[in-house]
Amino acid sequence: MTDAQAADAPGPSDLSVVVVNLMKGPLYRDTHEKLWALLLGVRSQATDFVSVLGLQVIIDDSEGYAYLCSRPADDDSDEYPRLIARRSLSFHDSVLLALFRKRLAEFDASSSDTRLVMTRDQIVEMLRLYFPESSNEARLVDNIDTHINRVIDMGFLRRMRGQDNHFEVRRILKAYVDGQWLSDFDARLDEYLSDLGSTVNEV
Repeated sequence: MTDAQAADAPGPSDLSVVVVNLMKGPLYRDTHEKLWALLLGVRSQATDFVSVLGLQVIIDDSEGYAYLCSRPADDDSDEYPRLIARRSLSFHDSVLLALFRKRLAEFDASSSDTRLVMTRDQIVEMLRLYFPESSNEARLVDNIDTHINRVIDMGFLRRMRGQDNHFEVRRILKAYVDGQWLSDFDARLDEYLSDLGSTVNEV
């Protein structure tokens, strides 16, 4: 392609820009203002486009986020090959997500603010209950830092710019952790804490 041809070549369409970015991860109204505006302009086209891939666009206008998920298969149709991979969560990753979800519900009930921000120390104190007692505080905190970083990689937690020890709980978590998930997980938590207490008492 010559320089002249390259100059005349059309740029990517709004639809292409939106779909490619959704493929990379969720979009947020507060951090992706231009992309969010483009998404709202092509939402119907984006929905039609990704449906060919067995996906659907989920847009929550009130919470300000959008993401792709696999479209549920009909009973009479073959299931699409899965493009959006399922995540395998460790127990403590699941605990942290459940605790964040509960904290977000409490925050919404008591505050008019839209952003739940927690410090690293608050998260450590919140999660340490679900680890066996240890005399090695540094190792315990390192373990919790590992789980914090995993939740960041999942997109449910964001490190605040210029404040490395402050984290925003992303509201998209509400779309993944619903009441039924929390109820089922609470039962597992009760069993775990009971077993953990028995282990400590035996020691």
